[in-house]
Amino acid sequence: MVLFIALEALTRAELVTPDYLPPASEILGETVLLLGRSVFWSAFWSTMQACIIGLALATLLAVPLGLVLGLSKWAHNAAITIVELLRPIPSVALIPLAILVWGRGTEMKVALIVYACVWPILFNTIYGMHSVDRVAADTARVFGLGRLQTGVRVYLRSASPFIFTGFKIATSIAVILAVSAELLAGGSQGIGIVMLEQASVGNQRTVYAITIVTGLIGLALLGVLGLVERRLFAWADVEGARS
Repeated sequence: MVLFIALEALTRAELVTPDYLPPASEILGETVLLLGRSVFWSAFWSTMQACIIGLALATLLAVPLGLVLGLSKWAHNAAITIVELLRPIPSVALIPLAILVWGRGTEMKVALIVYACVWPILFNTIYGMHSVDRVAADTARVFGLGRLQTGVRVYLRSASPFIFTGFKIATSIAVILAVSAELLAGGSQGIGIVMLEQASVGNQRTVYAITIVTGLIGLALLGVLGLVERRLFAWADVEGARS
């Protein structure tokens, strides 16, 4: 509320040009109107579609790889150099290459999202595998469980809260990267495309409104994932408290 009043006063006092920063009340009104426009929701779905596909592919790639690298010290030592070489490369820096390979459509956004989201899921999976109680693993082997069964029933179960944490981090990265790719690379559909179109005609109110709505949607997604995490992994808190 304090920030809202400050921004409103700043613009009304003409200390900032309204063309660049419209009054907060006008931005708020435009935000409410934006929620009722089908054009925005169509663009939003286009962006979220790329996020969902990219997150799914990143998870399918990172979790099995993380399980292997977490279980096998040899595999970890063999792959860690390549992983550490690729991981620091900013995803945004790969946009020109992605445009050359996949064009400016959904495929380009998905490829960038997969690259960016693999890392938090992968490293959280590896960390989760390394944190497994060795006594539980040894007990499973004593009771005759094979390597695959032990990996699924003991290692994967114990690492699942860490994997989900990596997925939550990747969700935020996916939304940010999808919009950034649209803003920098252009295209035909997406939240970033609508922002570019509105900015080109000087409609700053809509640009700020889209930014606010996108932030609120991202916050809502994290809230939903947090609720799911508490429901699915309540046992992890109990075991952590006991230990």
